Amino acid sequence: MMKLFRYLKPYRLPIGIILALVFVQSLSELYLPTLMSDIVNFGISKGDVPYIWQIGGIMLAVAIGGTICAIISSYMSAKVAMGYGKLMRGKVFNHVQHFSLQEFDQIGTSSLITRTTNDITQVQQVLVMILRMMISAPMMCIGGIIMAVNKDAKLTLVLAVVIPILALAIFAVASKGIPLFKAMQKKLDHLNLVLREGLIGIRVIRSFNRTTHEKQRFNDANTDLTQTAVKVNRIMASLMPIMMLAFNFSTIAIIWFGSERINAGSMQVGDLMAFIQYATQIMFSLVMVSIIFVMIPRASASATRINEVLDMEPVIRDQVNGKQTTSQHGYVEFDRVTFSYPGAENPALSNISFSARPGETTAIIGGTGSGKSTMLNLIPRFYDIDSGRILVDGIDVREMSHDYLRSKIGLVPQKAVLFSGTIADNIRYGKQDATDEEIRHAADVAQATAFINEMPDGFESMIAQGGTNVSGGQKQRLSIARALVRKPEIYIFDDSFSALDFKTDAKLRAALKGETVNSTVILVAQRVSTVMDADRIIVMEEGKIADVGTHKELLEKSDVYREIVSSQLSEEEIA
Repeated sequence: MMKLFRYLKPYRLPIGIILALVFVQSLSELYLPTLMSDIVNFGISKGDVPYIWQIGGIMLAVAIGGTICAIISSYMSAKVAMGYGKLMRGKVFNHVQHFSLQEFDQIGTSSLITRTTNDITQVQQVLVMILRMMISAPMMCIGGIIMAVNKDAKLTLVLAVVIPILALAIFAVASKGIPLFKAMQKKLDHLNLVLREGLIGIRVIRSFNRTTHEKQRFNDANTDLTQTAVKVNRIMASLMPIMMLAFNFSTIAIIWFGSERINAGSMQVGDLMAFIQYATQIMFSLVMVSIIFVMIPRASASATRINEVLDMEPVIRDQVNGKQTTSQHGYVEFDRVTFSYPGAENPALSNISFSARPGETTAIIGGTGSGKSTMLNLIPRFYDIDSGRILVDGIDVREMSHDYLRSKIGLVPQKAVLFSGTIADNIRYGKQDATDEEIRHAADVAQATAFINEMPDGFESMIAQGGTNVSGGQKQRLSIARALVRKPEIYIFDDSFSALDFKTDAKLRAALKGETVNSTVILVAQRVSTVMDADRIIVMEEGKIADVGTHKELLEKSDVYREIVSSQLSEEEIA
């Protein structure tokens, strides 16, 4: 957890002020019992009223000063902890933005959410406790022991028996709690995963009448987390009864032996009262330490999980000062590319070579799992290849900065993703400074204007999170419009026409021809009707290129392509 506290550098001055205030507050609390014993021993016993008023005034001033220090330190501690939490959430989020898809697959989305929210909250809460008690608890304990010895050294033997017992109890409880706190965070990850799947897949769950099954999944995950939480809290809750039992028995022992010493004339009543106060301060400082020990194990487990994210180096490193092109625009070339997903036995792509030029449409078709979408994901460098080269405008994509490379690309993913906001905002996501005319033009080309105009507020109509209030075909058309408004050099369509009817599909492809005259178009499709007009069709089979050619050429020479065509078109349509 100490590793995370290196990010506290911006708060060094406030933390220094907090520690100074806590120090002053602790001194005032240690000084008050001594003043009280002076009043009892000398003021009341001798009937010296002016002395009582004098010492009483000092006590009041010390108490007020300690209270002011406590209020200011508490306020500043909360402010520093909240600011630190904000800083850490920003650092984790920004670091995750540089992850490749491989890191996302490795950690998991649900775990990343938990680490960015719940785990940072745990560390934030323990930071508040540390700032308030890090100086106070040890100082009150050590200072209380010194003051108690000063009052009566023999009576402190009672504390010499009690304190080691309490220390052992704290150690035993904490050692049992730490593993359970780590398990709790993992179970919280799993609960988050089940909840996200249940909310995102609600349509599928209801359509297959699996609501009861999903409820049971959630209840199982929830019960598992609850049982672990109850177990760990029972262990940690046992600290307080142990502390109070020790405190009460030590108080009885102090009064018992103290009264005998007063009776023998070795101790005064005021000193016994002060000794009880110091014993109370020592015990409560140990209580504060135990509270920290309750919170630190869970925060330590959370800190480890946060550090795992922050220490994870992206496999794909961005080239900050990458190469840039000046002559070529929109040229894409695969040169003997081989790629394997992490942990896979066989390559997803093997020895892939082809080129795509501006003004041409390159279509990729093949069976499920043949590597079509994988090829497209390699162009924006979502993954790094095992061997070979992918060239954009004659430069290896590994030698270009991510921003520069992706500024050349307009990607329409296989799964259309929309964000909460207006339709105009979603289209403008492709180009932040797009004008209203550009947005409308992109919607026209994407065949989206008709259904947008039918919505209550047109382009200002709200899109729900994930685009749940529009159909699959409408989501695809808005995603296409988002890519079109960008006016990129390279268009990548990853099976982006699958939810469109044949009429809309034909209209959209016809409109695209006018928009992509000077751009390179690479598209993946399952429909033969979508790819048959392409300048070049690449037929994929089991991660390899089976054949390349036009529709007519492939009908003559490619068995794989003929099989795909015959499964979709009649003999008359083929002819």
